[in-house]
Parts: sequence; structure tokens; C-alpha cells
Amino acid sequence: MKKRGRKILKITGISALLLLAVIAFNLPAIGAALILHPPHRSVSAQPPAGCEKVAFDGAGVRLQGWRGAAVGKQRGTMIYLHGVADNRVSGTGVMERFRKRGFDVVAYDSRAHGESEGEACTYGFHEKEDLRRVLDTVAPGPIVVIGSSLGGAVALQLAASDKRISAVVVAESFSDFRTVATERAPFVFTAGLIEKALKLAERDGRFQVDGVSPVLAARAITVPVLVIHGATDTDTPPAHSQRIFAALAGPKRLILVPGARHNHSLQGREVWEEIERWTDSVLSPK
Repeated sequence: MKKRGRKILKITGISALLLLAVIAFNLPAIGAALILHPPHRSVSAQPPAGCEKVAFDGAGVRLQGWRGAAVGKQRGTMIYLHGVADNRVSGTGVMERFRKRGFDVVAYDSRAHGESEGEACTYGFHEKEDLRRVLDTVAPGPIVVIGSSLGGAVALQLAASDKRISAVVVAESFSDFRTVATERAPFVFTAGLIEKALKLAERDGRFQVDGVSPVLAARAITVPVLVIHGATDTDTPPAHSQRIFAALAGPKRLILVPGARHNHSLQGREVWEEIERWTDSVLSPK
């Protein structure tokens, strides 16, 4: 019986080692899939009052969104960009708020999110070109882009090269994709496995990981930027926004929201009142 027991233990141990080897072998592919295909959230709301459903031609993809005309005298256009694994519905409050303040408003689902087309999320590499094409459809005048998390990273990457953007409000952006992907990787991912996962993501998503860098883009941005981050954000630590803020070349302001975690820095009334005051100040005639 003892001999049989040892044999069972030996077989079990070998099986466990083989299973671990299989898992380790597939970890890079699993990591790449998680990068490129974030959880999907369906659009479950109607357009805000005064807005309608529209479609935009992105860079090789069809983007679904909402658009609304300003109430009263038109002061400019406000475009909202959502975060990863989210969709345009989170921009409902932004659209309602700024439409009443004289802005045409736009919100749309990023590629591979919501109802938009797209095989993969590339964290701004292709998304910034989608945004560039959305800008082609708005009325002449000041354009303010408000981006949360992924959306903020996209806004910064385009603002570096597209001079039609007049101001940017960015909440909880990552400073560069390689850093945030490394920080968020599960503990079982060694440095080598992370690198393999990034290489696979580059190949399958047809983008360059090191080409996704809001902090590098910040050096070329000369328009006003309001940077907001939750002071207790552990998913994307405040250091990311602090690096972006330090790199910005133009007028800038940084707000760290006490007690706010990731995706919570824009939930307070006081923050939105501050955004309104800041927007008024940077768009007012000099």
C-alpha cells in the first residue's frame, strides 16, 4: 500500500508540474488577450436629452456615439472619451452639464468597446487617429476634450499633434503603456513573461507598445491641460499623472482628489465645479 501511495504521489506531482508548465507556456498569450480584449460593457441607455445617436468613421472602424447641440449661444465643442472596459454612457452627465453651458457635445464608444467596431484596444495608438477623424465632423471653434483613464491617454496623444484641440481635461491617465501594463500584471508574470505578452499584443493588435506614451506626448502639448487624479488610486497610481504634469510644455494645473480611487476622481460636485471654472478661464478672450 505504501509503495502504491508513493506511486500515486509521484504521478500527481508529475501531473502538477506538467500542468504548471502548460500554464506558464500559455501565460503570455493569456496576457496579450487581456490587454487587447478588455471586458465588454453593452450600451444600455438612450441618448441624453437634446442628443441623438450618430456614427463616426474612425481609422478603419465605425464608431457609434451621441451628439447634441449647444443650448443658447455656441461656445465650442466638448468631446468626452471614456475609460477602458466602459462606453459612452459614462459621459451622460458631462454631455448634459456642458450642453447647458453652450457647448456642442459628443461622446462615442472607443474601438472594441460598446457598439463600436474594432478587434482590439490599443490604448491610444490607433484610438488617437479615430479621435482625429471625429474632430473632422465638429463645428469650427474651440474644442475641449475630457478623457477618463484610457480616454485621457488618447486625448493627450492626439493633443500633441492636432492643433484643433484647445484644451484637455485628463483624469487618471497612465503615463506610458509599458509601465502601467507591468504594474498591473498578476504576480505570476515574471519580467520575461510580461515582455512576451507585450510582443504578442503588438503583433495581434498591430501597434507599438512604446508608441503609446502620454508622457512623451505631453512634451509637445502647448494648450492648457487640467490633470486630475485620485490620491488613493492603486490601479494607476498618482505618480503617472505627476509625470505627465511635469512633462507638459504649456499652461497646466494638477488636482489630486483626496480619498479618490481609480475612476472615482470625477465623481464629486466640487471637482466638476472646478472643471467648469477652469474651462471658462482658458477659453475666455485674453
